[in-house]
Amino acid sequence: MYNEIDSYVLRLIERSSPERTAWNIERMRRGEAANWNYIDGCMLGALLEMAEITGDQRYFEFVEHFVDSFVAQDGQIRTWDPGKQTLDDIKEGCVLFTLYSVTGKEKYRLAADRLASALKEQPRTHEGSFWHKKIYPNQVWLDGIYMAQVFAALYEKHFGHGDYSDILAQLRIVRARMFHEEKRLYVHGYDASREAFWADPVTGLSKSFWLRAMGWFAAALADLCEILPEGEACDETGTLLLEMMQGVVRYADEATGMYYQVVDQGGREGNYLETSGSSMIAYAMLKGARLGVLPEAYAAQGRKTFDGIVNTYLTFSAGEMELGGICLVAGLGPQSDRRRDGTYAYYISEPVVKNDAKGVAPLVMCYTEIKRGILRE
Repeated sequence: MYNEIDSYVLRLIERSSPERTAWNIERMRRGEAANWNYIDGCMLGALLEMAEITGDQRYFEFVEHFVDSFVAQDGQIRTWDPGKQTLDDIKEGCVLFTLYSVTGKEKYRLAADRLASALKEQPRTHEGSFWHKKIYPNQVWLDGIYMAQVFAALYEKHFGHGDYSDILAQLRIVRARMFHEEKRLYVHGYDASREAFWADPVTGLSKSFWLRAMGWFAAALADLCEILPEGEACDETGTLLLEMMQGVVRYADEATGMYYQVVDQGGREGNYLETSGSSMIAYAMLKGARLGVLPEAYAAQGRKTFDGIVNTYLTFSAGEMELGGICLVAGLGPQSDRRRDGTYAYYISEPVVKNDAKGVAPLVMCYTEIKRGILRE
């Protein structure tokens, strides 16, 4: 099966262009134009990992061509609107650092400078956390940590002065406000103003534990453990990752190792084992164990989850791969969309689809860690 995944990933890039990506079937079906976005950033990052692991330069050359179609010589990024002030748009910038290191093209550094400057202008809560988006005032979402803080850490490492204090401060706020001590899980969102309709008027917290949000956060912690230099900052981040994995693993499905769309409600009517979030939790476990941040037992647990996804939702027919069990989308608000209220009923009401990029990219991300683990054996 793993060899078939190798072949599938290569076919994805052979059949993709910057304007039409084979991994984002849902976007193509909706007729949306290509743009600078976080999910392409996740896939491109995974492809750079595949290039490093396999030595096959087709992966790197594809990423370079893809990014070159968006980044001009002066660092301007086609389709990116910094005025929207959304953390999601920062994520794709993570690939710029590897591209710059390998090719020396100055435009990659200039593009990273532009994204870093945008982060400096991002609105913050009174506690110092980035707003997730300008349209979500005072709101902190778990996925925003993955979208912005990994890039911020890479920028500090490559082009900054190694000051990770703001990144750590925002992690501490998330831990202090959004971690449920009894459940040992993180809620999806937090409104520092307590004004959003979905927020608890006392705590500001959303109501449920959505898997993919926790998956993004776990992946962020694992990536930060790789980026941050040895010392207190890395140790603190590793402690957060270990605590999170100790909590979430209690909710793993015994048979598959996968996790439920609403994590703590396994077996409840309408709930289901979800692919994208399970992939990212497995990715964080595998990577954390490889880095020595997590005990080695988490590598086995992560691989069990990956294999569970493959056996449950991945099929091959006539050389084509089909990946199911993917939550299409979920969010909180805005005020004009009261359906997105953070309740259990809401999260299980969102469409479950096949082959959407938000599931495909995390699976490939996780697969890169599987391949690294095989090399270690």
